[in-house]
Amino acid sequence: MRVSRAQAEENRRAVVSAAGKLFREQGFDGVGLSALMKSAGLTHGGFYKQFASKDALIAEACGQMIAESVEKWQHLCACNGDDPLAALVNEYLSPDHRDRPGEGCALAALGPDVARHGAETARCFESGICAQLAAIDGAIATSPPRNTARSAIAVFSTMVGALLLARTVEDQTLSQHILNEATRSLLEPGER
Repeated sequence: MRVSRAQAEENRRAVVSAAGKLFREQGFDGVGLSALMKSAGLTHGGFYKQFASKDALIAEACGQMIAESVEKWQHLCACNGDDPLAALVNEYLSPDHRDRPGEGCALAALGPDVARHGAETARCFESGICAQLAAIDGAIATSPPRNTARSAIAVFSTMVGALLLARTVEDQTLSQHILNEATRSLLEPGER
């Protein structure tokens, strides 16, 4: 059965969206094409009409995930003009973000997988990291001064590292402590 161009585009968006969620939850290699297509509400046979390969889908899904994160960060900063850095840090290092990897930061969920999936995916992540660093730079510049937040790279590294660690441990008290300490180190004034 032939589908319209509009329906084909809608199907493609559904696959990319489903892939983003599943990849963040299970990793690139943890998701098979059948499960992916089923999650998108489509049959396995339609995959190769939409994508040249799974790697092509990975690159496109990563681009979409990162674009959504950057847009979310820009919106969060714009809506929290008094202290955009606190808004970013508190949102990122929240239990809600920790507990929903399928909807969260692609870098924290997939960073280790990126090195194993080709230059195109790595370039996509690099571009996203640069955009997120720019958002953090802007947030630092317009937030109250803090001795602990000196560079966007240090802030982002702390955020991603803390989220990774908080997701890794089973002890929920320790997990929350990791998030709290990272937040405190980034937002509370103090001496270095």
